[in-house]
Amino acid sequence: MVGIDQVLEKLSTVIDPDLKKDIVSMGMIKDLELNDGNLKFTLELTTPACPFNVEIEDDVRKAIGELTELKNFDMNVTAKVMEGRSLDADTGMASVKNIIGVASGKGGVGKSTVSLNLALALQQTGAKVGLLDADIYGPSIPLMLGMKDGFMEVEDNKLQPAESNGLKVVSFGFFAEQAHQAAIYRGPIISGILKQFLVDTNWSDLDYLIVDLPPGTGDIPLTLAQTIPITGILVVTTPQDVASNVAVKAIGMFEKLNVPIIGVVENMSHFICPNCDERHYIFGDGGAKKISEQFNMPFLGEIPLNSGIMSGSDVGKPIMITKPDSPSADAFRIAAKNIAAQCSILAAKLQEEMESEGSNEESAPEASTN
Repeated sequence: MVGIDQVLEKLSTVIDPDLKKDIVSMGMIKDLELNDGNLKFTLELTTPACPFNVEIEDDVRKAIGELTELKNFDMNVTAKVMEGRSLDADTGMASVKNIIGVASGKGGVGKSTVSLNLALALQQTGAKVGLLDADIYGPSIPLMLGMKDGFMEVEDNKLQPAESNGLKVVSFGFFAEQAHQAAIYRGPIISGILKQFLVDTNWSDLDYLIVDLPPGTGDIPLTLAQTIPITGILVVTTPQDVASNVAVKAIGMFEKLNVPIIGVVENMSHFICPNCDERHYIFGDGGAKKISEQFNMPFLGEIPLNSGIMSGSDVGKPIMITKPDSPSADAFRIAAKNIAAQCSILAAKLQEEMESEGSNEESAPEASTN
């Protein structure tokens, strides 16, 4: 009769394509029970947005199927997002597993639209997602979500995020007095507002917090990088050289601050003719891929140019909500899954580093005292 060791040996042949490790050593097999040839366990994926979840599940079933002595097999598939940042070092936001800053070198690349739809795509996989509109000078997320009358309450000295389409949302645009006024603040005040939105907000338990940063390399991106441990930065650009060349400066800033770069997404990548389905590269071709190759970072997706994306943002109806089966929504969904995968990879590296540091501390000789 087959034993537990044989089951685990078979399961250890299944490799997570992103993490490059077997699912047993990664602790993805939970609650394993084997009684009289009846096998039961839970496969716990590293994120509900795993791009290879179907592939991993199929590989598991195939591996178990090779154990011909089993009578029955019951597998439950769940997901638990890995912590892609050091929560021990962040007492203010210890309930947020991953913080992803969305940056661009310049304005006009559709960064806020990308941030919003990626957040919605992650939420639709079953993840718990928050969206922080960190552009204090020009907050646009409330408009894009149709939340012109949205507001945030304060309870127990904590800001309570507004909610929309399953997202927890915080934005300076919710403050009514700013509706028709330009935000004129110096850097220290701006940094203080962002810190309050980060650590003085009840984000509760989030798998991912998407932070829509203002363009450029100013106070807000710097404050984010220096205030809390973050998982990494997602860079948004458009294909033309003007945008990609400026995006390189943002990448350089975060590299100097030792903040990981999750990867790059190309917005307005191409236009698909509705009559002939032919792709037209209106703003050039390959800008984001050049950045990816230059900095050896993942190219995570390309979002087509689509009037529905733009008009939906203007009237508070994101395309992930209004047209979830469209090619544009599919593009956001692919990018979101790739981003989630990169977060899992960074989390696995962080886990290895922490385990290595722990073992080094245990093996270090004690200092002798004479």
